[in-house]
Amino acid sequence: MKVVAADWLPYALAFRQPWQTSRGELATRHGRLLRLQSADGLTGWGDCAPLPEFGISEDAATAFAEECAHLDLIAQHAGLPLNAWLSGEPSVSNLTVNRNFGPILKCSPEALAETGCSVLKLKVGLTSINDEIAALHQLAKSLPAGLSLRLDANRAWNFADAQTFIAACTSLPIEGIEEPLAEPTPAPLAQLQSTAAFPLAIDESLHLLDAQFFRHPPVRRIVIKPARHGGLLASVELALRARASGLEVIVTSSLESACGLLACAHLAAAVAPDAVHGLATADWFAEDTGSTPAIVGGQLQLPTAPGLGFHAFKSQASISAPATSPDAPAS
Repeated sequence: MKVVAADWLPYALAFRQPWQTSRGELATRHGRLLRLQSADGLTGWGDCAPLPEFGISEDAATAFAEECAHLDLIAQHAGLPLNAWLSGEPSVSNLTVNRNFGPILKCSPEALAETGCSVLKLKVGLTSINDEIAALHQLAKSLPAGLSLRLDANRAWNFADAQTFIAACTSLPIEGIEEPLAEPTPAPLAQLQSTAAFPLAIDESLHLLDAQFFRHPPVRRIVIKPARHGGLLASVELALRARASGLEVIVTSSLESACGLLACAHLAAAVAPDAVHGLATADWFAEDTGSTPAIVGGQLQLPTAPGLGFHAFKSQASISAPATSPDAPAS
């Protein structure tokens, strides 16, 4: 397959409301789409959206976009949806996803009850731990039966605070907590996990993912953002290694545009089709670079066409004219 043209299309997507974590907030998501044209008239797409707050460097995001665009073309040539090409298994048409509601202190019980999702995600570690524990208990009292909460601390707490928060979650419908420690190392994570009835998860703490981690996992879950790992193929390898070690695998977006979100969804379908993934992020944007996958009853509907299935909007204020028109990369 020969690539005959390539260009980058910068974008800036405004959030409907600021995206907040323990490391700050975002009002606009900046990135660029890579568009590849093959000699036989196919178009492959990739999404480059660096985000240092998530541990996503410019180099890793660029590598993710370039690989994704090439794999899009390859899967189209093979006549397979990208997830089927990645897994070698029949294609997956839907995925269970959680909704992300942002900071716990800004979330109402009414909003949580109307999503159609069984797992709802909230940000913690943004303010007083006692205030957040009180808010968590209040929300839990009004939470409809069958709903559970996935919490993300983004490395906000010292060990004592993490221990206090986890103890306060006893008997509450908590589905898991991501990145509870500001300075995570295996021993304290393992100690916290031993006291928690639910999985603790590693997300941005990439320094922990060595051979010893996988021999004796200190937590029960790993969160994979493929842009952070430089591509889909490296993420597949990481997911297989994690599952072989008995770890649960969750895939989440890195707040990329619709193009990157679709790539993350295909990865999730390939490596953990039965898990609940963090992929219901498109509705945080006021506009997007292309059509986003529908979410019905807590299920993200994956495109069944060959390749990635991304279709860019032809007239979109958020996408600029091509920043450059580099020579087509070799394939």
